[in-house]
Amino acid sequence: MSELPIQHISTALTLSKEPNNQGSAVAGPDSKPKKKICCACPDTKKLRDECVVEHGEDACSKWIEAHLRCLRAEGFKV
Repeated sequence: MSELPIQHISTALTLSKEPNNQGSAVAGPDSKPKKKICCACPDTKKLRDECVVEHGEDACSKWIEAHLRCLRAEGFKV
């Protein structure tokens, strides 16, 4: 029996970095938030919303400010 010649095929992938890579896993200091603002900080959002419904916006500045701090920490400019 004759053996067939084996060809060596390169399976290497070439990865290129695009300038505005939206799928980047590494977040820099000026990167966009990874979540939508409606989904960020659910705990402080819930406390803020419950307080405003029950007591009004004027009485809930503590919870409103806590939620804004959380959003800023997530990268939102509020």
